[in-house]
Formats: sequence, structure tokens, C-alpha cells
Amino acid sequence: METPAVTVNGRAVPLGDVAPHTTALEWLREQGLTGCKEGCAEGECGACAVLVARPGTDTPTAWTAVNACLVPVAGLDGQEVVTAEGLGSPDDLHPVQVELAVRGGSQCGFCTPGFVCSMAAEYYRPDRRAAAAATAERGANGFDLHAVGGNLCRCTGYRPIRDAAFALGAPADGDALAARCAAAPPPVRATRLASATAEFVRPADLPAALALLAQRPDATVVAGSTDWGVAVNLLGVRAPLTVAVDHLPELRVLHVGDDAVEVGAALSLTEVESGLAGRVPLLDELLPQFASRLVRNSATIGGNLGTGSPIGDLAPALLALDASVELVCERGGRTVRLADYFTGYRTSVRAEDELVRLVRIPLPLATTTSFQKVSKRRYDDISSVAVAFALDVADGAVRRARIGLGGVAAVPLRAQATEDALTGRPWSREVVEQAARVLSAEGSPIDDHRASAAYRAAMLGQALRRLHARTTASPVRT
Repeated sequence: METPAVTVNGRAVPLGDVAPHTTALEWLREQGLTGCKEGCAEGECGACAVLVARPGTDTPTAWTAVNACLVPVAGLDGQEVVTAEGLGSPDDLHPVQVELAVRGGSQCGFCTPGFVCSMAAEYYRPDRRAAAAATAERGANGFDLHAVGGNLCRCTGYRPIRDAAFALGAPADGDALAARCAAAPPPVRATRLASATAEFVRPADLPAALALLAQRPDATVVAGSTDWGVAVNLLGVRAPLTVAVDHLPELRVLHVGDDAVEVGAALSLTEVESGLAGRVPLLDELLPQFASRLVRNSATIGGNLGTGSPIGDLAPALLALDASVELVCERGGRTVRLADYFTGYRTSVRAEDELVRLVRIPLPLATTTSFQKVSKRRYDDISSVAVAFALDVADGAVRRARIGLGGVAAVPLRAQATEDALTGRPWSREVVEQAARVLSAEGSPIDDHRASAAYRAAMLGQALRRLHARTTASPVRT
């Protein structure tokens, strides 16, 4: 096993005796790369954004922006990282830095390095300049403003930043970072980093990972580390053993067959969105509303289901899609319907030594789908209520209904009473109104700082009315 090291701005830097719970942000700042800032320490502000060389879709490598505050630096062993300092220098600014400077895109400067890295990831996206009409969120140069959706600025205002993004041209001939995309990213290698009280391990393969979990079922398993980072930074959690499974090939499959879509548990949500390429419309509607691009570049389906959060946005959609989960351990594998997976608040049927290997979505898909998220912000926010619909409507009647709910009970759940109220009946305003009242009574919503129980209940019913209005062009009752 090689000595742990990370290539930063073109230079290999050994990790040395760094503690296993050290985040990439902490470690980079210790190296003097203080452009990387800690703003929120939970992946919501983007001040810590850096670029990581990861496998690409259109090119062998894609420069991917991630939140350094969430990633264990041990998880970057053998990988390539570029910070804002590595993009340009005071005497030789990167094109992104030039545009931000000349268009007034920086005032206090705290957030600017993070914006620079997120914008650079979009700058190097291979298909960015493909022909497409300009919109308020997409420039004539193809720049997608959602690329900086996870970056927060408190003082500049976003108009100058948008102007800088929309002014960017194509990378110049000889741009080293653009040329780097033509070669494969570094191979992921087995890693072990230990201190007197903790250990970080990246097993070489799936059998090694399962054997380790059989010996140490108390281990914390990480893939995208988006929950791990929050627990470490804000809750002071120091797990005795952290096991990284993010690069195990068996957990990174994506297959569309005749009867099912299989999505590996360790694929990032960005990879899922790109790889499915519109084949599952309900997920296409959901994923842009899931946290921010920076978070989706790391977060995984396996992690979202593994934590068992009742407000995770993926579970309602997967419930509506009638998905199942494949679990594996040293003893073998088993498949569990997602509707039977959750057992209580942040608990599930998954045993401590089991991993989520993949999620299976049966085909054919429902003909009418919708994901509706109620939150205080349009993007990058936690749901007060999430509702996913998957209906088969034919000849004016509902042939089949699957409805997944989040935020209204201790677990994500299927709205089975509402499904029964719709199935076999006309897709009419009268039936929908009756079913909406049933839907409003599903679950056991509570009052908290995000919404009242009454508001959550009202939003459930309104979601069904909105879907009916959208599919029939009839007005929504309020």
C-alpha cells in the first residue's frame, strides 16, 4: 500500500500523520492554500470549493467541483486537486478570475475562490458550447448558472458574477487543465490512514470491504461523505473506523435493461443524472432540486438511503417508482422493496455489515410522473414536504398509482390510502378532490421550524390538485 498523498496544483503532497477525520479543507489550509475558506462547514455556501479530477462522460477526465469541507482528505489519496491558487496567479490570472475581476464580481473576496472553482468546472465542461438558446439561467456561451448554485455571496450581488460567467469563451489552445481532460484520471488505490484513536480505510475491492464490515460492523461507511462532513464539523463525531466505498466498481454500475434500470449506490447524483440522460423523467425533475450542484457532485443514492432520513428527497421518488434495493454482505445478497426498507426514524432493514449495492427501478415506467418539493427556497434547501407521483392514466382513468412522501412521518412512505382512492377511478376533478383530502391526512406531520403540521397537510392535497391541473389544463382549487 502506497504512502497516502494528494496531488495539489500539480505537486504530490504526502498526507503524513494527518488525523483520519481531517477534512480536505483543513488540510489544504494547513498547506498554506488559504483561498479555500470555511463558511458554513456543512456544504451550503461553497466558499471551500475545489476541483477534483474525476472520470468524465464526454472526456476521460472531468474537472469536478466539490465542497472541501465535507470530504475527508484521506479520501483524496492518490487523486488530483486544483485550488483557486492553482488556476492562476496574480501575474497570470485564469480566464474565470479575469472576468470576475473586470466585471466587479468580487467585493470582500471571501466567497470568490469558491466561485472561481465552481465556474472553472463549468468552463471546462466539454459540451458547454454546444448550440442552445440563451436563457436567464444559461448564457449564449453555454454557461449553466446552476453550476454555481451552491456558492453563496453576501456582498457582491449575483448580477456581476453572472455577467462574468456569461462572458467566458472557450479554453485557449495549450490550456493545461483543458488538455488534462484528454487523459484518464488517476486510478483509485487502496488507502489506510491511522492514528491512535481512529482509522480511515479504502478497501481494494468489494470482498475486502465486506470482510472488513463483517469484522467491524460498527464502522462508518462513506461514499460522497456529505453527511460525514457535517457530522465531523458540526457534531464533533470522530468515528473509530471510517470505510470508504465510493470507488468500488460493483457499486458504480448504471444499466438500462428491458425490464429494469439499475443504478449503483456509489455513483454521484451528477453521474446518475448524466448517465440516465432523461430515461427516468421523475428523477430528471427531482435531481435539479436536490441540494446544490456541489453537493450532487459527491452525494450518492446509497448514502441517501443508508442514512434513512425522513426528509431525503430521493426516497419519495424511488418509492413512487416502486424501486427495490439490493443489499450485500459476506453472507450473500438480498433484494428488498424500498416500501419495506425503512423501519423507523433513520433505521432500516439493512444490517450493520450490509452495503447498499444498487437500486433497481422496474420498467416500464409510469406514463404520468411529477416531483413536487415544498421548501423555503427554490433550490439548495431541505424539504418541508416532498411528494412524488407515478400514475398510469389511460382512457381518462387511473390504471395504477404510486405516490411517495417525505417530510410527513418518521420515515419516507407510500401514500397507499390515496393510491387506493385513485386506482380504477376516473382522472377527474371530482375524484382528484376526494383523493386530495385523503392525501392531506396521510402520514403524521409535525410542527417544526420549517413548517406547521397543518401547512404540510395542506401542501399534500395541493400537490395532487396541481398535478391534475397540469395534466388536464384545469384550474387548481385553493
